[in-house]
Amino acid sequence: MSVQDSSRVSPANTAVGPAHRPGLILAFLCVAGFMTFLDVSIVNVALPTIEDELNISQTALQYVVTTYGMLLGGFLLLAGRLADTLGRRRMLQTGLILFALSSLFAGFAQSSATLIGARAAQGLGAAFIATAALSLLTNNFEEGAERNKALGAWGALSGVAAVVGVTLGGLLTDGPGWRWIFFINVPIGIIGALVAPKIVGESRAAERTRSFDVAGAVVLTAGLILLIFTLGQTVDDSDVPMGRIYGGFALAAALLIGFLLIERRVAEPLMPLRIFRRKSLRAANIIAILLLGTCVSLFFFASLFMQQVLDWSAVSTGLAYVPLALTTAVGAGVASQIVTKVAAKPVLLVGLALLTTGMLLLWRAPSDASYLVDLLPAFVICGLGLGFSFVPLQISAFAGSEEHESGLAAGLINTSQEIGGALGLAVAATYAFRRVAELEAESNGVPALVKEARTTVFHDAFLISAAFAALGLLITLVLLPLTKAKDAVTTPVA
Repeated sequence: MSVQDSSRVSPANTAVGPAHRPGLILAFLCVAGFMTFLDVSIVNVALPTIEDELNISQTALQYVVTTYGMLLGGFLLLAGRLADTLGRRRMLQTGLILFALSSLFAGFAQSSATLIGARAAQGLGAAFIATAALSLLTNNFEEGAERNKALGAWGALSGVAAVVGVTLGGLLTDGPGWRWIFFINVPIGIIGALVAPKIVGESRAAERTRSFDVAGAVVLTAGLILLIFTLGQTVDDSDVPMGRIYGGFALAAALLIGFLLIERRVAEPLMPLRIFRRKSLRAANIIAILLLGTCVSLFFFASLFMQQVLDWSAVSTGLAYVPLALTTAVGAGVASQIVTKVAAKPVLLVGLALLTTGMLLLWRAPSDASYLVDLLPAFVICGLGLGFSFVPLQISAFAGSEEHESGLAAGLINTSQEIGGALGLAVAATYAFRRVAELEAESNGVPALVKEARTTVFHDAFLISAAFAALGLLITLVLLPLTKAKDAVTTPVA
Protein backbone atom coordinates (compact mmCIF):
# COMPACT_ATOMS: atom_id res chain seq x y z
CA MET A 1 0.00 0.00 0.00
CA SER A 2 1.57 3.28 -1.05
CA VAL A 3 0.89 6.64 0.46
CA GLN A 4 1.71 10.21 -0.33
CA ASP A 5 5.30 11.27 0.19
CA SER A 6 6.25 14.84 0.98
CA SER A 7 6.41 15.75 -2.69
CA ARG A 8 2.83 14.70 -3.30
CA VAL A 9 1.05 16.11 -0.28
CA SER A 10 -2.03 18.03 -1.31
CA PRO A 11 -1.33 21.76 -1.58
CA ALA A 12 -4.25 22.29 0.77
CA ASN A 13 -2.35 20.53 3.55
CA THR A 14 1.04 20.58 5.24
CA ALA A 15 2.45 17.52 6.96
CA VAL A 16 5.56 16.76 9.00
CA GLY A 17 6.56 13.76 11.05
CA PRO A 18 7.90 10.19 10.89
CA ALA A 19 8.40 8.22 7.72
CA HIS A 20 5.19 6.89 6.17
CA ARG A 21 4.34 3.33 7.19
CA PRO A 22 0.92 2.87 5.60
CA GLY A 23 -0.06 -0.38 7.29
CA LEU A 24 0.84 0.89 10.75
CA ILE A 25 -0.78 4.29 10.14
CA LEU A 26 -4.02 2.68 8.94
CA ALA A 27 -4.11 0.24 11.87
CA PHE A 28 -3.42 2.98 14.44
CA LEU A 29 -6.05 5.39 13.07
CA CYS A 30 -8.66 2.62 12.69
CA VAL A 31 -8.13 1.54 16.31
CA ALA A 32 -8.60 5.14 17.46
CA GLY A 33 -11.80 5.51 15.44
CA PHE A 34 -13.03 2.07 16.42
CA MET A 35 -12.79 2.99 20.12
CA THR A 36 -15.12 5.97 19.67
CA PHE A 37 -17.65 4.00 17.60
CA LEU A 38 -17.52 1.14 20.10
CA ASP A 39 -18.57 3.34 23.00
CA VAL A 40 -21.85 4.22 21.30
CA SER A 41 -23.11 0.68 21.93
CA ILE A 42 -20.86 -0.97 24.52
CA VAL A 43 -22.99 0.30 27.43
CA ASN A 44 -26.24 -1.21 26.16
CA VAL A 45 -25.86 -4.71 27.61
CA ALA A 46 -24.71 -3.24 30.95
CA LEU A 47 -27.74 -0.94 31.27
CA PRO A 48 -29.89 -3.23 33.48
CA THR A 49 -26.93 -3.69 35.86
CA ILE A 50 -26.21 0.05 35.89
CA GLU A 51 -29.91 0.72 36.46
CA ASP A 52 -29.93 -1.45 39.58
CA GLU A 53 -26.59 -0.37 41.03
CA LEU A 54 -26.96 3.40 40.51
CA ASN A 55 -30.73 3.43 40.97
CA ILE A 56 -31.47 5.03 37.60
CA SER A 57 -35.07 4.95 36.37
CA GLN A 58 -35.63 2.94 33.20
CA THR A 59 -36.87 5.98 31.32
CA ALA A 60 -33.69 7.90 32.25
CA LEU A 61 -31.38 5.08 31.08
CA GLN A 62 -31.50 6.45 27.54
CA TYR A 63 -29.46 9.48 28.66
CA VAL A 64 -26.46 7.22 29.32
CA VAL A 65 -26.48 6.46 25.57
CA THR A 66 -27.88 9.66 24.04
CA THR A 67 -25.68 12.15 25.92
CA TYR A 68 -22.57 10.57 24.43
CA GLY A 69 -24.03 10.65 20.92
CA MET A 70 -25.23 14.23 21.25
CA LEU A 71 -21.86 15.66 22.30
CA LEU A 72 -20.08 13.57 19.69
CA GLY A 73 -22.44 14.63 16.92
CA GLY A 74 -22.82 18.23 18.02
CA PHE A 75 -19.09 19.01 18.05
CA LEU A 76 -17.85 16.97 15.07
CA LEU A 77 -17.82 19.90 12.65
CA LEU A 78 -16.14 22.29 15.08
CA ALA A 79 -13.59 19.62 16.00
CA GLY A 80 -12.75 19.26 12.32
CA ARG A 81 -12.09 22.99 11.96
CA LEU A 82 -9.90 23.00 15.08
CA ALA A 83 -7.92 20.02 13.78
CA ASP A 84 -7.29 21.74 10.44
CA THR A 85 -5.97 24.86 12.16
CA LEU A 86 -4.24 23.65 15.32
CA GLY A 87 -2.96 20.34 13.98
CA ARG A 88 -4.73 17.07 13.33
CA ARG A 89 -2.35 14.89 15.30
CA ARG A 90 -2.44 17.34 18.21
CA MET A 91 -6.24 17.22 18.26
CA LEU A 92 -6.14 13.42 18.03
CA GLN A 93 -3.87 13.30 21.08
CA THR A 94 -6.07 15.80 22.93
CA GLY A 95 -9.15 13.72 22.17
CA LEU A 96 -7.49 10.47 23.27
CA ILE A 97 -6.44 11.97 26.62
CA LEU A 98 -9.87 13.53 27.24
CA PHE A 99 -11.55 10.25 26.28
CA ALA A 100 -9.31 8.27 28.62
CA LEU A 101 -9.82 10.59 31.60
CA SER A 102 -13.60 10.81 31.14
CA SER A 103 -13.75 7.02 30.84
CA LEU A 104 -11.93 6.80 34.17
CA PHE A 105 -14.52 9.10 35.80
CA ALA A 106 -17.36 7.08 34.23
CA GLY A 107 -15.90 3.87 35.64
CA PHE A 108 -15.78 5.32 39.14
CA ALA A 109 -19.23 6.97 38.92
CA GLN A 110 -21.41 6.52 42.02
CA SER A 111 -24.48 8.36 40.73
CA SER A 112 -26.44 8.76 37.52
CA ALA A 113 -25.46 12.45 37.26
CA THR A 114 -21.74 11.65 37.45
CA LEU A 115 -22.05 8.87 34.89
CA ILE A 116 -24.04 10.96 32.43
CA GLY A 117 -21.64 13.90 32.87
CA ALA A 118 -18.66 11.64 32.21
CA ARG A 119 -20.41 10.26 29.12
CA ALA A 120 -20.81 13.84 27.86
CA ALA A 121 -17.05 14.42 28.27
CA GLN A 122 -16.43 11.11 26.48
CA GLY A 123 -18.56 12.33 23.58
CA LEU A 124 -16.54 15.55 23.32
CA GLY A 125 -13.27 13.62 23.33
CA ALA A 126 -14.67 11.22 20.72
CA ALA A 127 -15.54 14.17 18.45
CA PHE A 128 -11.87 15.22 18.42
CA ILE A 129 -10.68 11.64 17.85
CA ALA A 130 -13.09 10.79 15.03
CA THR A 131 -12.49 13.94 12.97
CA ALA A 132 -8.73 14.07 13.48
CA ALA A 133 -8.24 10.36 12.74
CA LEU A 134 -10.31 10.52 9.55
CA SER A 135 -8.50 13.69 8.44
CA LEU A 136 -5.10 12.08 9.04
CA LEU A 137 -6.18 8.98 7.15
CA THR A 138 -7.24 10.88 4.05
CA ASN A 139 -4.16 13.13 4.25
CA ASN A 140 -1.78 10.15 4.37
CA PHE A 141 -3.28 8.04 1.59
CA GLU A 142 -3.18 9.13 -2.02
CA GLU A 143 -6.52 9.81 -3.66
CA GLY A 144 -7.78 6.88 -5.69
CA ALA A 145 -7.60 3.14 -5.08
CA GLU A 146 -5.29 3.38 -2.04
CA ARG A 147 -7.45 5.91 -0.26
CA ASN A 148 -10.61 4.00 -1.17
CA LYS A 149 -9.17 0.85 0.43
CA ALA A 150 -8.26 2.78 3.56
CA LEU A 151 -11.70 4.39 3.73
CA GLY A 152 -13.27 0.98 3.15
CA ALA A 153 -11.45 -0.39 6.20
CA TRP A 154 -12.54 2.66 8.23
CA GLY A 155 -16.17 2.35 7.12
CA ALA A 156 -16.32 -1.39 7.76
CA LEU A 157 -14.90 -0.98 11.26
CA SER A 158 -17.35 1.82 12.10
CA GLY A 159 -20.24 -0.43 11.13
CA VAL A 160 -18.92 -3.52 12.89
CA ALA A 161 -18.01 -1.56 16.06
CA ALA A 162 -21.65 -1.12 16.99
CA VAL A 163 -22.30 -4.84 17.16
CA VAL A 164 -18.91 -5.72 18.62
CA GLY A 165 -19.66 -3.19 21.37
CA VAL A 166 -22.71 -5.03 22.67
CA THR A 167 -20.87 -8.38 22.59
CA LEU A 168 -17.86 -7.02 24.46
CA GLY A 169 -20.14 -5.16 26.86
CA GLY A 170 -21.80 -8.41 27.87
CA LEU A 171 -18.51 -10.21 28.44
CA LEU A 172 -17.13 -7.38 30.59
CA THR A 173 -20.34 -6.89 32.58
CA ASP A 174 -20.58 -10.55 33.57
CA GLY A 175 -16.80 -10.76 33.99
CA PRO A 176 -14.90 -8.05 35.88
CA GLY A 177 -18.03 -5.85 36.06
CA TRP A 178 -19.80 -3.09 34.14
CA ARG A 179 -17.28 -0.44 35.20
CA TRP A 180 -14.67 -2.13 33.02
CA ILE A 181 -16.53 -1.15 29.87
CA PHE A 182 -15.11 2.29 30.70
CA PHE A 183 -11.82 1.35 32.38
CA ILE A 184 -10.74 -0.55 29.26
CA ASN A 185 -10.53 2.77 27.37
CA VAL A 186 -8.03 4.31 29.79
CA PRO A 187 -4.81 2.48 28.82
CA ILE A 188 -5.76 2.46 25.13
CA GLY A 189 -6.34 6.23 25.10
CA ILE A 190 -3.19 7.13 27.05
CA ILE A 191 -0.92 4.77 25.09
CA GLY A 192 -2.44 6.00 21.83
CA ALA A 193 -1.74 9.63 22.74
CA LEU A 194 1.89 8.80 23.66
CA VAL A 195 2.74 6.76 20.55
CA ALA A 196 0.91 8.97 18.01
CA PRO A 197 4.00 11.13 17.19
CA LYS A 198 6.01 7.98 16.39
CA ILE A 199 3.41 6.65 13.96
CA VAL A 200 1.75 9.54 12.13
CA GLY A 201 3.05 12.95 11.14
CA GLU A 202 1.46 16.25 12.08
CA SER A 203 -0.64 17.95 9.40
CA ARG A 204 -2.59 21.17 9.07
CA ALA A 205 -4.53 22.91 6.35
CA ALA A 206 -2.24 25.32 4.44
CA GLU A 207 -4.92 27.99 4.47
CA ARG A 208 -6.03 28.11 8.08
CA THR A 209 -8.49 30.29 9.86
CA ARG A 210 -8.50 31.53 13.41
CA SER A 211 -12.25 32.11 13.25
CA PHE A 212 -14.22 29.24 14.78
CA ASP A 213 -17.99 29.02 14.90
CA VAL A 214 -18.04 28.04 18.58
CA ALA A 215 -21.43 29.72 19.04
CA GLY A 216 -22.94 27.54 16.32
CA ALA A 217 -21.59 24.32 17.84
CA VAL A 218 -22.73 25.23 21.37
CA VAL A 219 -26.22 26.35 20.29
CA LEU A 220 -26.74 23.28 18.09
CA THR A 221 -25.63 20.85 20.80
CA ALA A 222 -27.61 22.65 23.52
CA GLY A 223 -30.76 22.58 21.40
CA LEU A 224 -30.43 18.88 20.64
CA ILE A 225 -29.64 17.92 24.24
CA LEU A 226 -32.61 19.93 25.50
CA LEU A 227 -34.87 18.30 22.90
CA ILE A 228 -33.79 14.80 23.96
CA PHE A 229 -34.05 15.65 27.66
CA THR A 230 -37.55 17.05 27.20
CA LEU A 231 -38.62 13.97 25.24
CA GLY A 232 -37.46 11.88 28.20
CA GLN A 233 -39.41 14.09 30.60
CA THR A 234 -42.65 13.21 28.84
CA VAL A 235 -42.35 9.64 30.13
CA ASP A 236 -40.39 10.33 33.31
CA ASP A 237 -41.41 8.46 36.45
CA SER A 238 -41.96 11.74 38.29
CA ASP A 239 -44.88 14.11 37.85
CA VAL A 240 -43.29 16.64 35.51
CA PRO A 241 -45.45 19.77 35.02
CA MET A 242 -46.71 20.12 31.45
CA GLY A 243 -45.56 23.73 31.44
CA ARG A 244 -41.96 22.58 31.88
CA ILE A 245 -42.33 20.10 29.02
CA TYR A 246 -43.88 22.64 26.65
CA GLY A 247 -41.29 25.19 27.70
CA GLY A 248 -38.49 22.69 27.03
CA PHE A 249 -39.76 21.96 23.53
CA ALA A 250 -40.18 25.69 22.82
CA LEU A 251 -36.66 26.53 24.03
CA ALA A 252 -35.17 23.62 22.07
CA ALA A 253 -36.92 24.85 18.92
CA ALA A 254 -35.69 28.39 19.57
CA LEU A 255 -32.09 27.17 19.96
CA LEU A 256 -32.23 25.13 16.74
CA ILE A 257 -33.71 28.08 14.84
CA GLY A 258 -31.02 30.25 16.40
CA PHE A 259 -28.39 27.85 15.07
CA LEU A 260 -29.73 28.27 11.53
CA LEU A 261 -29.67 32.06 11.92
CA ILE A 262 -26.08 31.94 13.20
CA GLU A 263 -25.04 29.83 10.20
CA ARG A 264 -26.56 32.38 7.81
CA ARG A 265 -24.78 35.35 9.38
CA VAL A 266 -21.29 34.25 10.45
CA ALA A 267 -18.43 34.70 7.99
CA GLU A 268 -17.24 31.09 8.33
CA PRO A 269 -20.24 29.00 9.41
CA LEU A 270 -19.95 25.59 10.98
CA MET A 271 -22.48 24.24 8.48
CA PRO A 272 -22.77 26.34 5.28
CA LEU A 273 -26.39 25.83 4.28
CA ARG A 274 -25.53 25.94 0.57
CA ILE A 275 -24.20 22.39 0.85
CA PHE A 276 -27.78 21.10 1.09
CA ARG A 277 -28.41 22.09 -2.52
CA ARG A 278 -26.88 18.77 -3.52
CA LYS A 279 -29.69 16.22 -3.79
CA SER A 280 -27.62 13.14 -3.01
CA LEU A 281 -26.00 14.69 0.06
CA ARG A 282 -29.33 16.02 1.34
CA ALA A 283 -31.08 12.66 0.98
CA ALA A 284 -28.11 10.70 2.39
CA ASN A 285 -28.04 12.77 5.58
CA ILE A 286 -31.78 12.31 6.17
CA ILE A 287 -31.41 8.57 5.58
CA ALA A 288 -28.39 8.47 7.94
CA ILE A 289 -30.49 9.95 10.75
CA LEU A 290 -33.14 7.26 10.27
CA LEU A 291 -30.66 4.40 9.78
CA LEU A 292 -28.73 5.16 12.97
CA GLY A 293 -31.99 5.79 14.84
CA THR A 294 -32.93 2.22 13.95
CA CYS A 295 -29.47 0.82 14.73
CA VAL A 296 -29.03 2.41 18.19
CA SER A 297 -32.63 1.61 19.18
CA LEU A 298 -32.12 -2.01 18.11
CA PHE A 299 -29.20 -2.54 20.48
CA PHE A 300 -30.72 -0.58 23.35
CA PHE A 301 -34.09 -2.35 23.40
CA ALA A 302 -32.94 -5.82 22.29
CA SER A 303 -30.45 -5.83 25.17
CA LEU A 304 -33.19 -4.92 27.65
CA PHE A 305 -35.59 -7.45 26.08
CA MET A 306 -33.15 -10.34 26.40
CA GLN A 307 -32.26 -9.53 30.02
CA GLN A 308 -35.54 -8.23 31.46
CA VAL A 309 -37.99 -10.46 29.58
CA LEU A 310 -36.01 -13.58 28.68
CA ASP A 311 -33.94 -13.40 31.91
CA TRP A 312 -30.64 -13.91 30.14
CA SER A 313 -27.33 -12.95 31.71
CA ALA A 314 -25.27 -10.07 30.36
CA VAL A 315 -22.71 -12.41 28.80
CA SER A 316 -25.43 -14.49 27.12
CA THR A 317 -26.95 -11.30 25.78
CA GLY A 318 -23.59 -10.13 24.45
CA LEU A 319 -22.86 -13.47 22.77
CA ALA A 320 -26.33 -13.43 21.18
CA TYR A 321 -25.14 -10.52 19.05
CA VAL A 322 -22.18 -12.41 17.54
CA PRO A 323 -24.14 -13.57 14.44
CA LEU A 324 -25.36 -9.98 13.98
CA ALA A 325 -21.74 -8.76 14.09
CA LEU A 326 -20.58 -11.38 11.61
CA THR A 327 -23.38 -10.77 9.13
CA THR A 328 -22.84 -7.01 9.36
CA ALA A 329 -19.19 -7.53 8.39
CA VAL A 330 -20.18 -9.90 5.58
CA GLY A 331 -22.85 -7.51 4.33
CA ALA A 332 -20.42 -4.58 4.34
CA GLY A 333 -17.84 -6.62 2.43
CA VAL A 334 -20.34 -7.73 -0.21
CA ALA A 335 -21.77 -4.21 -0.53
CA SER A 336 -18.25 -2.78 -1.00
CA GLN A 337 -17.83 -5.04 -4.03
CA ILE A 338 -21.29 -4.48 -5.48
CA VAL A 339 -21.21 -0.66 -5.34
CA THR A 340 -18.18 -0.62 -7.65
CA LYS A 341 -20.35 -2.19 -10.35
CA VAL A 342 -23.83 -0.77 -9.78
CA ALA A 343 -25.28 2.43 -8.35
CA ALA A 344 -25.37 2.92 -4.58
CA LYS A 345 -29.15 3.39 -4.52
CA PRO A 346 -30.28 -0.20 -5.23
CA VAL A 347 -27.75 -1.57 -2.71
CA LEU A 348 -29.06 0.80 -0.06
CA LEU A 349 -32.66 -0.15 -0.90
CA VAL A 350 -31.83 -3.81 -0.30
CA GLY A 351 -30.11 -2.98 2.98
CA LEU A 352 -32.98 -0.91 4.36
CA ALA A 353 -35.56 -3.49 3.23
CA LEU A 354 -33.65 -6.21 5.10
CA LEU A 355 -33.32 -4.01 8.19
CA THR A 356 -37.05 -3.24 8.19
CA THR A 357 -37.85 -6.95 7.89
CA GLY A 358 -35.53 -7.84 10.76
CA MET A 359 -37.05 -5.22 13.05
CA LEU A 360 -40.56 -6.47 12.25
CA LEU A 361 -39.47 -9.98 13.22
CA LEU A 362 -38.30 -8.63 16.59
CA TRP A 363 -41.64 -6.85 16.93
CA ARG A 364 -43.34 -10.26 16.75
CA ALA A 365 -40.95 -12.02 19.21
CA PRO A 366 -43.00 -13.49 22.11
CA SER A 367 -42.20 -13.15 25.81
CA ASP A 368 -40.90 -16.75 25.81
CA ALA A 369 -38.93 -16.27 22.61
CA SER A 370 -36.52 -18.94 21.43
CA TYR A 371 -33.14 -17.68 20.28
CA LEU A 372 -32.90 -20.04 17.30
CA VAL A 373 -36.49 -19.54 16.13
CA ASP A 374 -37.32 -15.94 17.07
CA LEU A 375 -34.14 -13.91 17.58
CA LEU A 376 -31.40 -15.44 15.42
CA PRO A 377 -33.24 -14.97 12.08
CA ALA A 378 -34.03 -11.37 13.02
CA PHE A 379 -30.41 -10.66 14.02
CA VAL A 380 -29.00 -12.22 10.84
CA ILE A 381 -31.36 -10.22 8.64
CA CYS A 382 -30.69 -6.99 10.58
CA GLY A 383 -26.95 -7.59 10.34
CA LEU A 384 -27.07 -8.03 6.58
CA GLY A 385 -29.28 -4.96 6.33
CA LEU A 386 -26.85 -2.81 8.32
CA GLY A 387 -23.88 -4.05 6.29
CA PHE A 388 -25.65 -3.37 3.01
CA SER A 389 -26.66 0.12 4.19
CA PHE A 390 -23.50 1.69 5.65
CA VAL A 391 -21.31 1.46 2.52
CA PRO A 392 -23.71 2.90 -0.13
CA LEU A 393 -24.83 5.57 2.33
CA GLN A 394 -21.26 6.88 2.65
CA ILE A 395 -20.86 6.91 -1.13
CA SER A 396 -24.14 8.78 -1.59
CA ALA A 397 -23.10 11.39 0.98
CA PHE A 398 -20.04 12.39 -1.09
CA ALA A 399 -21.57 12.07 -4.56
CA GLY A 400 -21.37 15.30 -6.55
CA SER A 401 -19.40 17.20 -3.91
CA GLU A 402 -16.59 19.47 -5.00
CA GLU A 403 -13.08 18.84 -3.68
CA HIS A 404 -13.24 21.79 -1.30
CA GLU A 405 -16.59 20.55 0.08
CA SER A 406 -15.44 17.03 0.90
CA GLY A 407 -14.49 17.84 4.48
CA LEU A 408 -17.85 19.43 5.13
CA ALA A 409 -19.63 16.46 3.54
CA ALA A 410 -17.68 14.09 5.81
CA GLY A 411 -18.52 16.12 8.90
CA LEU A 412 -22.19 16.28 7.96
CA ILE A 413 -22.69 12.56 7.41
CA ASN A 414 -20.90 11.71 10.66
CA THR A 415 -22.92 14.35 12.52
CA SER A 416 -26.17 13.02 11.05
CA GLN A 417 -25.29 9.49 12.12
CA GLU A 418 -24.48 10.41 15.71
CA ILE A 419 -27.39 12.80 16.12
CA GLY A 420 -29.70 10.33 14.39
CA GLY A 421 -28.76 7.58 16.83
CA ALA A 422 -29.42 9.80 19.85
CA LEU A 423 -32.65 11.33 18.52
CA GLY A 424 -33.95 8.01 17.21
CA LEU A 425 -33.46 6.35 20.58
CA ALA A 426 -35.10 9.30 22.35
CA VAL A 427 -38.18 9.10 20.10
CA ALA A 428 -38.40 5.30 20.33
CA ALA A 429 -38.04 5.42 24.12
CA THR A 430 -40.67 8.14 24.42
CA TYR A 431 -43.12 6.09 22.36
CA ALA A 432 -42.33 2.77 24.03
CA PHE A 433 -42.28 3.98 27.65
CA ARG A 434 -45.44 6.08 27.38
CA ARG A 435 -47.53 3.25 28.88
CA VAL A 436 -45.10 1.88 31.47
CA ALA A 437 -47.04 3.15 34.50
CA GLU A 438 -50.37 1.93 33.10
CA LEU A 439 -49.04 -1.53 32.24
CA GLU A 440 -47.29 -1.91 35.59
CA ALA A 441 -50.51 -1.03 37.40
CA GLU A 442 -52.46 -3.58 35.37
CA SER A 443 -49.94 -6.34 36.12
CA ASN A 444 -50.40 -5.99 39.93
CA GLY A 445 -46.90 -7.37 40.47
CA VAL A 446 -47.79 -10.79 39.05
CA PRO A 447 -44.51 -12.04 37.45
CA ALA A 448 -46.12 -13.43 34.31
CA LEU A 449 -48.12 -10.25 33.77
CA VAL A 450 -45.07 -8.06 34.44
CA LYS A 451 -43.18 -9.98 31.77
CA GLU A 452 -46.04 -9.50 29.30
CA ALA A 453 -46.15 -5.78 30.12
CA ARG A 454 -42.43 -5.43 29.46
CA THR A 455 -42.81 -7.37 26.21
CA THR A 456 -45.49 -4.92 25.10
CA VAL A 457 -43.18 -1.98 25.81
CA PHE A 458 -40.31 -3.48 23.85
CA HIS A 459 -42.61 -4.48 21.00
CA ASP A 460 -43.64 -0.83 20.68
CA ALA A 461 -39.95 0.14 20.54
CA PHE A 462 -39.18 -2.40 17.82
CA LEU A 463 -42.18 -1.22 15.82
CA ILE A 464 -41.15 2.44 15.87
CA SER A 465 -37.60 1.39 14.95
CA ALA A 466 -38.95 -0.59 12.01
CA ALA A 467 -40.86 2.54 11.00
CA PHE A 468 -37.56 4.51 10.96
CA ALA A 469 -36.02 1.97 8.59
CA ALA A 470 -39.13 1.85 6.41
CA LEU A 471 -39.19 5.65 6.15
CA GLY A 472 -35.51 5.58 5.18
CA LEU A 473 -36.39 3.04 2.49
CA LEU A 474 -39.12 5.33 1.14
CA ILE A 475 -36.83 8.39 1.11
CA THR A 476 -34.14 6.37 -0.67
CA LEU A 477 -36.63 5.27 -3.30
CA VAL A 478 -38.06 8.75 -3.91
CA LEU A 479 -35.30 11.26 -3.19
CA LEU A 480 -31.90 9.60 -3.61
CA PRO A 481 -30.43 9.90 -7.13
CA LEU A 482 -28.58 7.04 -8.76
CA THR A 483 -24.90 7.37 -7.85
CA LYS A 484 -21.97 5.07 -8.56
CA ALA A 485 -18.87 4.84 -6.44
CA LYS A 486 -16.74 6.57 -9.09
CA ASP A 487 -19.06 9.61 -8.91
CA ALA A 488 -18.34 10.18 -5.23
CA VAL A 489 -15.57 12.40 -3.95
CA THR A 490 -13.48 10.24 -1.65
CA THR A 491 -11.57 12.86 0.31
CA PRO A 492 -13.57 13.40 3.49
CA VAL A 493 -11.05 15.55 5.33
CA ALA A 494 -12.77 16.88 8.44
